[in-house]
Amino acid sequence: MKIRIFQKGFNYSQDGQGNRLVYHLQGCNMRCPWCSNPEGMSPSGTLFVEPDWLLDSVCPHGAISGKKLNRSKCATCEQRECLTIHRNKGIYLSCVQQETRQTVEDILSASPMFYDGGGVTFTGGEPTMQAEALAEVLASVKAEDIHTAIETNGSYPGLPEMFPLIDQLIIDCKQIDPDKHKAATGISNVRILENLTQAAGNHPRVHIRVPMIGKVNDSQEDVQNFIRFFRKLAGPNVTFEILTYHEYGKNKWEQCGLNYQMGDAHIDSRKAAEARQAFRDAGLNYQTT
Repeated sequence: MKIRIFQKGFNYSQDGQGNRLVYHLQGCNMRCPWCSNPEGMSPSGTLFVEPDWLLDSVCPHGAISGKKLNRSKCATCEQRECLTIHRNKGIYLSCVQQETRQTVEDILSASPMFYDGGGVTFTGGEPTMQAEALAEVLASVKAEDIHTAIETNGSYPGLPEMFPLIDQLIIDCKQIDPDKHKAATGISNVRILENLTQAAGNHPRVHIRVPMIGKVNDSQEDVQNFIRFFRKLAGPNVTFEILTYHEYGKNKWEQCGLNYQMGDAHIDSRKAAEARQAFRDAGLNYQTT
């Protein structure tokens, strides 16, 4: 079985406990306009352009001219000489594909770096878009006593069946209101809220993150909706966190041939602090990562 990866590297504590090897898996079922990893959206990968290194000569079909890529020509190209014969750093596919057994071997070889309770984390994109391959890798590394974590949007119907393979479950919750959620992400949140409830009741370690985005989920009504729902999930096994909007991935949208359409969605530091305090005052176990 094969797995598609668009990025990997080490990170400490932000993607699970301790020092971790973090894999970003290709493909996502949401279309969040603030996404910091737009290259991870397409299941098959995205042509990623570095304009300063883009050369007309790498495409024999005339799709590259004046440091710009005509992606309409790429859509019908089967040979993709720019990725095979003329491989270069001006244009490349966002992901690589490898056998799951190779991924397992890579994780095991990196295990001396898993200090302070660290291990491996799978994020995205949305890692459960490759659920079968993901489950195979998780099962293999857990059998070797490697600590496992995933960061997910929580929409995968089979997520509860994967709980035994996941030591630390990190789930985003972007909206409680179903209409607002669909407008912001492109999909329903019904399954997400069901999976959050299942996780709180059945998984030993759940961390729920709210990415707070201006004009998307930052109103007083939104905050109170989060609190009302999260109170039903609260327990010793569940922690909560609010993250705020940033533009770290803005340039990558253009490099992927996409339009970044977010306006000013930054969150005032006082508003963020008040929302975090409201979570604490509501009795939610707040944890900063």
